[in-house]
Amino acid sequence: MNIQGVVTEGFEPVREAFARNFEVLGDRGAAVAVYRDGRKIVDLWGGTKDANGSEPWAEDTATIVRSATKGVAAAVPLLLHQRGLLDLDAPVSSYWPEFKAGGKERTLVRHLLAHQAGVPALDRGLTMAEAADGVTGARAVAAQQAFWEPGSAHGYHAQTFSWLVSELVLRATGRTVGGILAEELAEPLGLDFWIGLPEGEAHRVGRVAPVEPPPSAGLLKTRPRRNVSEAYADPESLTRRAFAAIDPQPDENDPVYQAAELPGSAGIGTARALARFYAATIGVVEDGARIFTPATTALAGTEFAAGPDRVLVVGTRFGPGYMLHGPASPLLSPASFGHPGRGGSLAFADPEAGIGFGYVTNAHAKSVTADPRAQALVRALRGCL
Repeated sequence: MNIQGVVTEGFEPVREAFARNFEVLGDRGAAVAVYRDGRKIVDLWGGTKDANGSEPWAEDTATIVRSATKGVAAAVPLLLHQRGLLDLDAPVSSYWPEFKAGGKERTLVRHLLAHQAGVPALDRGLTMAEAADGVTGARAVAAQQAFWEPGSAHGYHAQTFSWLVSELVLRATGRTVGGILAEELAEPLGLDFWIGLPEGEAHRVGRVAPVEPPPSAGLLKTRPRRNVSEAYADPESLTRRAFAAIDPQPDENDPVYQAAELPGSAGIGTARALARFYAATIGVVEDGARIFTPATTALAGTEFAAGPDRVLVVGTRFGPGYMLHGPASPLLSPASFGHPGRGGSLAFADPEAGIGFGYVTNAHAKSVTADPRAQALVRALRGCL
């Protein structure tokens, strides 16, 4: 495998782990980037632009990152909070009056961001056209009866997160999440990342595809817990219903889907952009600025919800839009905050180590939160620090 890019001296094991992902773990086209203390120290790419193609992955190739989008999108409400424009302890209905229907009148903004709002699924899945029209999704989650008392439990809002955060930001500012991201984060920081792909950038985006890890992957031969397997197999389970809030499942290679402003799942960008974004949440990046104040950085990594997840059926931890990790995680420290993308992508910040990390892939495996390719890269990085 011809791996291109650069690594700073001392971080060669990251390159080795990246190459092994192609040789052993079944990667097709991917990129990884790392910032440390505001400086880029790893910037690698390899494979093919399309998961099942032959054109080489280029330096500026972008790909859909699925739920890793959530971590970038979460910066928008946190910026509004930082500016005094959004109160995390206010009822969502104070910004969005219609949201109080269905037993959700006591839902706070913090509940919405931490997957505690109680509406991870819809009674009827939306078509792709409805999901993308900027109106129907918000109306559907506002009218939806809560599956639990908001704030009393949490469950991953896999798709509904898009309409919850979009409408909250729209009601608070009159602007969209994708618009604020483009104007106030991506442009000043030079980030190749979009929620709502512009038509002029579509040529850079590779095609994604589902893949199975090769038999030689050398992965641990562990079986999923029975309750997790049953939840994903049962079409009536909250797990299946949460991931089917858009029904049928959208074609992620469809230009209509990629152009839609869906902050929970349809972000498109580069590993370099993700790493630089997270580096800017914890400090000043080279030739750039800082996104969050120290207080907001601390808030991003603050636990809002933890314990059994009613959708993922395992224990999870969430802050205000970010997935958090414990001491047993392969991430660098418990202070890390970020978000994985189902199938492989991962991006996070570690304020203790001064790290901003981004990994993207066009080969989507069955993993939800712990892809072995991303974990291998993080373990290699950790060993270099």
